[in-house]
Amino acid sequence: MATPAELLDIARTIATEAGELIARRRREGVVVADTKSSSIDVVTFADRECEEFVKNRLAELRPDDGFYGEEGNEFPGTSGLTWVVDPIDGTVNYLYGIPQFAVSIAVVQGEANPATWTQLAGVVFNPLVDELYFASQGDGAWLLHAGKLTELAVNKESVIELSLFATGFGYSSQVRAEQAHLLTNVLPVVRDIRRAGAASLDLCAVAAGRLDGYFERGTKPWDHAAGSLVAREAGALVGGLDGQAEGEAMIIATNPHLYPQIEKLLTVSGVITSS
Repeated sequence: MATPAELLDIARTIATEAGELIARRRREGVVVADTKSSSIDVVTFADRECEEFVKNRLAELRPDDGFYGEEGNEFPGTSGLTWVVDPIDGTVNYLYGIPQFAVSIAVVQGEANPATWTQLAGVVFNPLVDELYFASQGDGAWLLHAGKLTELAVNKESVIELSLFATGFGYSSQVRAEQAHLLTNVLPVVRDIRRAGAASLDLCAVAAGRLDGYFERGTKPWDHAAGSLVAREAGALVGGLDGQAEGEAMIIATNPHLYPQIEKLLTVSGVITSS
């Protein structure tokens, strides 16, 4: 069986290739292919092309592994490993040319279920700013930018009033209303809130110390499979509410000092309690 480091090498290679593909397609012009959960939840032809590319490259290199992608490619493997892929995390940013989108590729032992999987390796690559975040189990978290390799570590801030958090919003109007209500409890307490539009990059920003923490309701496994490993390996505590694993109901990533403080704020409204 391949080691996490060997799997990481594969993920890095494919993520870099895929990132170059979507950057090229962005320069050529983005075309919306369809919508998903709502009229504003778009998928571009580049999303589909990139996922097919990643799936086919993995089939060449790891034919016995399973695959779980945002754009509908899903099949079990026989090796016990599953690749969890978001071809373009931050598609709306991609559509508008906002340089906050990424290819996210992770490999886990087990199925694409945060409650049961063991994360082995993960890569998040933003091709427009040339930032490649990566981590493998037990080997720390790293950023490669402009040829410079930097080990990542979360901030050690312990006072929530001095903490900068990020979040995201769903595509459902009902969920957005609940999330807006939730912010009325959080925003007056923390330093400020950021909303950049790509969960994988928010998690990597926590790992890099650009944020003190991140929380969001409604994420899918492909949104955070790679980024949450990067955050964990950088020293973040990642999970959900009330001792649950991170998932659609809630994902929180911050240092161990701030985790119980933000968790309390997220539960006090009584709104965000289930998926």
